[in-house]
Amino acid sequence: MHEKCGVVGISTADRDVARPLYYSLYALQHRGQESAGIVTHDGFQQYEHVEMGLVGDAFDEDDLDSLNGSNGIGHVRYPTSGSVNNCCAQPFSVSFKSGSLGLAHNGNLINTDEIREELAALGHAFTSDGDTEVIAHDLARNLLEEDLVRAVKRTMSRIHGSYSLTITHDETVLGVRDPQGNRPLCIGELDDGYVLASESAAIDTLDGELVRDVRPGELVVLHDDGSGFDTYQLVETEQTAHCFFEHVYFARPDSVIDDELVYEVRRDLGGALWEESGIETDVVMPVPDSGRAFASGYADAAPEGVDFAEGLMKNRYVGRTFIMPTQDERERAVRLKLNPIKSTVEGKTVTVIDDSIVRGTTSSQLVELLYEAGAEEVHVRIGAPPIVAPCYMGIDMASREELIAADRSVDDIREEIQADSLSYLSIEAVAAALGKSDSDLCLGCVTGEYPYDIEGEQTDREVERPAVGHSSADD
Repeated sequence: MHEKCGVVGISTADRDVARPLYYSLYALQHRGQESAGIVTHDGFQQYEHVEMGLVGDAFDEDDLDSLNGSNGIGHVRYPTSGSVNNCCAQPFSVSFKSGSLGLAHNGNLINTDEIREELAALGHAFTSDGDTEVIAHDLARNLLEEDLVRAVKRTMSRIHGSYSLTITHDETVLGVRDPQGNRPLCIGELDDGYVLASESAAIDTLDGELVRDVRPGELVVLHDDGSGFDTYQLVETEQTAHCFFEHVYFARPDSVIDDELVYEVRRDLGGALWEESGIETDVVMPVPDSGRAFASGYADAAPEGVDFAEGLMKNRYVGRTFIMPTQDERERAVRLKLNPIKSTVEGKTVTVIDDSIVRGTTSSQLVELLYEAGAEEVHVRIGAPPIVAPCYMGIDMASREELIAADRSVDDIREEIQADSLSYLSIEAVAAALGKSDSDLCLGCVTGEYPYDIEGEQTDREVERPAVGHSSADD
């Protein structure tokens, strides 16, 4: 699985923001590795630089020096909607009668095609097949008729899906979080300004202080001189749909999301995993790196004598196994990526902790590797419920046909990966660890019911999909 994207926006008193944006994108690199981009504005002109590749490859000294201005936004992308090429890299920028606009998007819209068709019929020309350009065109159109706040509100009334946005309208930087709060976004304070970012780790990188999360349905407008920010609650909803997988896998462990430190949430999930399905073995070990906090919490909750140990070493120069084109290559990649420490597992019973099982390729290979290294028993514990359905909200997840849990029982999966036992964490335990009701979480990938109106899928709540046709949202 791949994360969606990472966004950031910064306004300072008088220093150029290109380098702070660049450092922030480095902190968010885990959220997207296909492209990176920055848009800035100096009060007179908009500047942009967007390239394919990692942050360190996308920018050099000259690129950063050319990005003038004390206000700007940045983006790292893994493509979940749109092609893998420069035309879909972000931030997306456009100039129009009311000025210049830059837009960076984390998430995925459900009704992109409907809005694109409507705008194309009105004369808008599109250069990409992504949903970000659709949002930018819709907002630009609304800005011809409304002030900034009302224009954003009108666009929010028309788009349906998950989004956290950072936007430049000339030198003004703003952030928007979708009404369900599906994608994370937070506000930070710097010595000379303010920052909006997908995760608080980016704020930490700038020696800033986390102020709070952007609320679901909220617009935050940073002051151009870095002196503060204004907020507008544009949409109120009874239920949220926070993505639980941010805490389970995608976010950095040192980030705070929705008032919870991700590392501690994962430790709590590991403790709950012991309470629900703990088994006493000689060794508890994580699948690096995603299983480490889970395994730590699991081992701490276990009785004395169940030891935590690093039994798998990771080769950090091997890419993600899921992007290998054939099953044989995926299986070989697992062996290239992870190697057991024989002295840790030989002659011992082992519990392996991971965050999820997607296709099952990695899990079955790991079990085989541990047996080959001399393990007497291998038990697998997963810090999330089984993934039974795809994600439409911006995670690049396998189709139902590829998901091992989509049509198999837990015992079938155990047999498939050849483990002595297998247990997943319950949905109730996940909600408890996050301190939320399961009705306020997006659980579509583990229930098959979604908080948005997706064609051919069931919903988990009453959902009203925006009608095609320009909205006259309440002012």
